[in-house]
Amino acid sequence: MPGRIHGDDRGAKAGVMYAWLQQRLPKRLRRYILHFEASIEDAVMAFSRSLPRESRVLDAGAGEGKYAGWFSRHRYVALDLGIGDTAWNYSSLDAIGDLQRLPFRDQSFDAVVNIVTLEHVREPALVLGELYRTLKQGGRILLVVPHEWEEHQQPHDYYRYTRFGAEYLLQKAGFRDIVVQPVGGYFRLMSRRLLGGLQFSRWMILLVPAALALPLLDSMDKQRNFTLGFICSACK
Repeated sequence: MPGRIHGDDRGAKAGVMYAWLQQRLPKRLRRYILHFEASIEDAVMAFSRSLPRESRVLDAGAGEGKYAGWFSRHRYVALDLGIGDTAWNYSSLDAIGDLQRLPFRDQSFDAVVNIVTLEHVREPALVLGELYRTLKQGGRILLVVPHEWEEHQQPHDYYRYTRFGAEYLLQKAGFRDIVVQPVGGYFRLMSRRLLGGLQFSRWMILLVPAALALPLLDSMDKQRNFTLGFICSACK
């Protein structure tokens, strides 16, 4: 149909909008609007600070190495297959490899982070099994998975996860002490959806105030059944 915006176009344009917001908005406003990204950054920062100096850390699905700076006092290893986004620069990777067949020996790492990457692999159970294998006994994982999220990095986008699905996959891989935390509720989700649609909407003058106001209501959603995603932690 002429003028129709396909699903992959919507996902790409929403991604452009979020990237623009990250670059242009003042820090406090950016953290307020892009709550999911801010929560991930906080979780990665806290995770890195909790690790002893010189810990060996695997960033499994590192992309452009966005979180490398948080691990400057550790032995950080960035791995990615390098096919997710053609516009990205993968030159800072330490290794190019398949998360389903990691090129590392058993118990090679003290910690691993896997940030909004598990939706891009066809066999998530295999990936978590590999991450478990390469962790030392007592090692820790920080996992972030999307729940309500637009399609992105097409066609390499396969899954969305509930809190129960994330917990099940971690348990199946052998992890223990699993904690799964939702990132925001229904109203933050609606705000995000409005922001993602702004660039192809004629109603921006109405949508912008609504997108800014909706997060103020988020505390009303106690169950968090509608959420952008989950931040998970576990131990081997």
